Amino acid sequence: MVYFVGAGSGAPDLITVRGMRLLQKADVIIYAGSLVNPQLLSYAKEDCRIYNSAKMTLEEVLAVMEEAEGKNLITVRLHTGEPSIYGAVREQMDELDEKGIAYESCPGVSACFGAAASLNLEYTLPEVSQSLIITRMAGRTGVPEKESIESFAAHHASMAIYLSTGMLEELSERLMAGGYEPGTPAALVYKATWQEEQAFVCTVEELAETAKEHGITKTALVLVGDVITHRHYAKSRLYAADFETEFRKSRK
Repeated sequence: MVYFVGAGSGAPDLITVRGMRLLQKADVIIYAGSLVNPQLLSYAKEDCRIYNSAKMTLEEVLAVMEEAEGKNLITVRLHTGEPSIYGAVREQMDELDEKGIAYESCPGVSACFGAAASLNLEYTLPEVSQSLIITRMAGRTGVPEKESIESFAAHHASMAIYLSTGMLEELSERLMAGGYEPGTPAALVYKATWQEEQAFVCTVEELAETAKEHGITKTALVLVGDVITHRHYAKSRLYAADFETEFRKSRK
């Protein structure tokens, strides 16, 4: 059996209880060494075989899984954050389907939620934004033209932009071309929830300058939107005294 487990955003205690228990019983762990906090490997049992997928090809990863399955062993494929977001898990699952190897998924805390916790943000403030757009700039992996930064910026929703730290000047230009004002609040969160985390609030036009000032060149998340400064929002109707629910009568 293969388990795809989300390691969480960085801090070793932000893995789910289920994920921790799967690591504890795994016979084989294949972890994304370039991104996963190695402290998570302390949950592994002494005789667990551990592989760093940063040094492996897809074929080599699958070969380890297939060998373990042949010996009736439990394999944990430990991905950074939440595997369903930029986790490259579907291609592995399709290969396992072809080989007749069973698998399950265990969710994790993605970096955008770790970053929100670090800044005490709510992405969905009433009358400011009720949507969170998770996207990225095109790099070695392309982005469909219909999912351009400009098209998403036009919505003025909250945005979490992954894998784009090396292209911040272009990102700022495209965000503004899409409709964000230069002074729109933004944040740059480096290694959210890790011990070395750094978080900086700035504006859309200041993103590249902020990164340069603090020496941030990779492993950072960009957040954009008026929710970052949490101003001019309306209170939730759910807790209003005159709002009646199944559990509470109106008090006005």
